[in-house]
Amino acid sequence: MYKIQSNSSGTRSIDISEEHLQTIEDYQFFRDLIDSNGYVDEQVLEKLKLNIRALLESEAGKDKRLLDLCLDVIYHSNMKAYGLQQLVLLFINWKNRGNDELDITKRAIQGTPFN
Repeated sequence: MYKIQSNSSGTRSIDISEEHLQTIEDYQFFRDLIDSNGYVDEQVLEKLKLNIRALLESEAGKDKRLLDLCLDVIYHSNMKAYGLQQLVLLFINWKNRGNDELDITKRAIQGTPFN
């Protein structure tokens, strides 16, 4: 179980499980989500929510893991753009946890743009 900050002051957080991260990977939610400027803002969060909403309305919406991700993380009342940025950083670190030679975890520093 992981915990991400969902606001810059650190007063709010969201718990993220391995299953949540695996669901994000399986559905490739972060692929082409962030614009070329590398910043995560409220528009990016809204884009993610719209993409997920479309999936929920399709046949894939019957996947319990997808519903859990929505309820526990994406549509969590504390999820804001800052929280999504932290979730993306956590996902990068989680995805590359076995690739220490790439030094990705040291470059994905909290609060930095992704460009």
